[in-house]
Amino acid sequence: MLEPGTKLGPYEVVAPLGAGGMGEVYRARDARLGREVAIKVLPLHLSANPEVRTRFEREARTVSSLNHPNICTLFDVGREGEVDYLVMELVEGETLAERLRKGALAPAELLRFGAQISDALDRAHRAGVIHRDLKPANVMITRSGAKLMDFGLARATGMAGTASGSGSLAAALSNSPTVAQALTTEGTLIGTFQYMSPEQLEGREADARSDIWALGCVLYEMATGRRAFEGRSQASLIAAILEREPAAVGEAPSGSTSGGGQPAGLDRLIRACLTKDPEERLQTAHDAKLQLQWVGEALGLSSAGTPAPATAATASREKSSPAGRLAWVIAGAAALFAIAAVAWLWPLAYAPDAAYRFRSEPLTGVTDYSWPQVSPDGRTLLLQGSDSSGTQRAWLRPMDETVSRPIVGSEGLTRAYWSPDSREIAFLVGGKIMRLPVTGGTPVIVCEALGGADLSWGSRGDILMDGRTTDSLRVVPARGGELKPATRVDRVSGEVGSAWPHFLPDGEHFLFIGNTGASNTFGGNIRLGKLGSLDSKLLGTSDGRVVYAPGGWVIFLRGSTLLAQKLDLRAAKLTGQPITLTEEVRIGNSSGHFSVSNTGVLAFSKGQQTAVTTLSEVDRNGRMVRDDIASGRLSSPVISPDGGRMLYLKPVGSDPTSQVWVRDLTRGTETRLTFTSGSAGRPAWSPDGRRFATIISRSSGPGTLWIGSADGLGVSDSVSEATGAISFLTQWAAAGNRLLVNSSDFARVSTIDPDSKDKALVALAGITPPLGQCTVSPDGRWAAYTSNAGGGAPQIFVQSLSDSPGRWQISTTGGFHAKWTRSGRELLFDSPAGIMAVAIDTQSGFHAGTPIKLLDPPLSGGVDAIHWACTEDGNRFFLLTPHRFGARSEVEIVTDFSSLVNRK
Repeated sequence: MLEPGTKLGPYEVVAPLGAGGMGEVYRARDARLGREVAIKVLPLHLSANPEVRTRFEREARTVSSLNHPNICTLFDVGREGEVDYLVMELVEGETLAERLRKGALAPAELLRFGAQISDALDRAHRAGVIHRDLKPANVMITRSGAKLMDFGLARATGMAGTASGSGSLAAALSNSPTVAQALTTEGTLIGTFQYMSPEQLEGREADARSDIWALGCVLYEMATGRRAFEGRSQASLIAAILEREPAAVGEAPSGSTSGGGQPAGLDRLIRACLTKDPEERLQTAHDAKLQLQWVGEALGLSSAGTPAPATAATASREKSSPAGRLAWVIAGAAALFAIAAVAWLWPLAYAPDAAYRFRSEPLTGVTDYSWPQVSPDGRTLLLQGSDSSGTQRAWLRPMDETVSRPIVGSEGLTRAYWSPDSREIAFLVGGKIMRLPVTGGTPVIVCEALGGADLSWGSRGDILMDGRTTDSLRVVPARGGELKPATRVDRVSGEVGSAWPHFLPDGEHFLFIGNTGASNTFGGNIRLGKLGSLDSKLLGTSDGRVVYAPGGWVIFLRGSTLLAQKLDLRAAKLTGQPITLTEEVRIGNSSGHFSVSNTGVLAFSKGQQTAVTTLSEVDRNGRMVRDDIASGRLSSPVISPDGGRMLYLKPVGSDPTSQVWVRDLTRGTETRLTFTSGSAGRPAWSPDGRRFATIISRSSGPGTLWIGSADGLGVSDSVSEATGAISFLTQWAAAGNRLLVNSSDFARVSTIDPDSKDKALVALAGITPPLGQCTVSPDGRWAAYTSNAGGGAPQIFVQSLSDSPGRWQISTTGGFHAKWTRSGRELLFDSPAGIMAVAIDTQSGFHAGTPIKLLDPPLSGGVDAIHWACTEDGNRFFLLTPHRFGARSEVEIVTDFSSLVNRK
């Protein structure tokens, strides 16, 4: 026993509450949040086994996501020394087992608590969680109703059986006190076994139908005050469960103190739950809840125990009596009068709009949730958000409920998209397209797909994918296969790539954005494509993404204003004038947080995306050196040659365009270096650390090369680049004092002499078409860059710049943003696996070692983004981490999109 005052992490034990098979339970106080909680200390024989503890913690993480009024909330899992413990909601009341000692429940209580338990089971089963130990002792009766306890934790403590476990694991689980504690050799009934299904007793894995069996046992006990199956030994009890049927509810001896029997319909429900064969058993807890409600309606009671509206059967009985017939005649006359009155007054009456507009409740425990995607059937909202641990995942919220749950298996995704049947999601993570049921589980790989983040899953079973800034769209069967081109980039129209695909309902046509390369917008040309042809039709322009809405509407953005315009599919053109739907839609890196279902439900977020990040320093082994060096909407950090200052991009106020700033890492001061109306690209330091360079981009016209003083005091040397559009620069190389820049079509690398007057572009000869990243080694002999010239995933290559030609692939699992260390003996780069390091030997030719993983960056990079920097010796790393206290934006729902366009 733990003494009052004992500390378990941030929790202080106040008093013991009880003990059971799962361990001892204490009332405790959470010192951080100032609330009282219940702490359950696990038995040593469970916590001592690493395999058991790992399974337990994994299950507990899933259970903690079950936010339901009839499920006891699991707050935390911890370990203090050798003590493992759970932190749960402190529930005041008595267990159902204690209540049943007084006898069977009255029908109103049984219906109310039974429906609540069934609803809690249904919610968990939909999340892929099985209780496995449902019994009256695990149900608390409170003032607000029933609360299900110890949900889903039985599996981690061995309740699922031991047949498939390892030897040590099986031994640990076979000693589970939850099973063994109530077993005696003579005279007493057996405990938890009385609620085990036949398949569990036979050693098969428990599933949702095993919980249905236990629910039937609990309902039987609530109705009769007696257990459904009893025996005086373990063998006799198992035989009863496997071979016998319990007495009918109305015939069973009852200890009821309610003064009345139970309804006959309840017996049919319980027998459906207690069918031996799980295939023939009632299949879902949701059906059990509905049947309990129907039983209540037959009694004139709702599942909450209150009088219910009259049913058809009740009305029929009332009509058969003389008084009833008179009442129905009067009611009929009144109805006819009412109909006539409505018909006469209708032109004068206000006709309410059939559509409703409301705001979704915030997601509990989720920070900066975003990207609302309505399921095609319009019933469920899909969002992205990070939990308290900082893990980004997908969350589901049914439209008719106020609670949300995470989709287990979606961890680390960027954005998720629905399947056409609303049963699965597709997303990109780790350089792969994945598909996953909304009930959670293990994602299935569709294909390898480095670069890009956005998908569309069509009704014919195809998935469209965008890629890097310069990619066309690609398509792959949802069942798996290889990505193949779906569009051709229209460079004549000034486009550099394709993005934001969205299938039309026919699964053949699709909308997308032809990226024009403007850095202060994420939109471009609206295009209409068709599977089987690489050509597309230009429809118009958007400042963000584009989607199709029922009735032939195209929804797009002008700034942060959401617009709709009619699409003539046959003529492949937009007709009429754009109609404003709403203003101040949240934009940012996802180019507009809005979606619409096939049924016309529109969802959107308002407010601007904060994209708040924190700059931290770690050593080469990932150990924290300094946390929270700077915070804000930071991006593209670059450390100075002497390691004392940092350049990064940051917008000013609410302006979405970025400016270059410099931070003194010792003094902690920050100075703005650029003052332009355009948006600055990733900056670069001069080799001596006195100057910096960047490319300033605008929505139209050529880019501008900006060279300025790194102390913010000198005069900038800003020259418009007229000889050819340039996208961004990647290095101010020490070898030859030259700037390396990329053309807007990413087809070539050029150099610029920063001290010449004309700033002419000089092509860097011999470089295979790269993807916008090229850095020259300190001695000027080698160039490292990213390319997918051979097809497939982008990889890091090194190419000789001397008279001895040569080209070598460095990365093996994809790579971006190569960086040479000062010695030239190591190359660092970003990849889907993390920040990698490769040893380089150039003493006799060129030799590269095997890439070794150094760090896991908190933010995933790619061709167009980098979220880390390192000093020139390769020993100090600076990482941008998502800030977990960013502003949340509310999600607004319009139940009928057509009401917004028809009223205009």
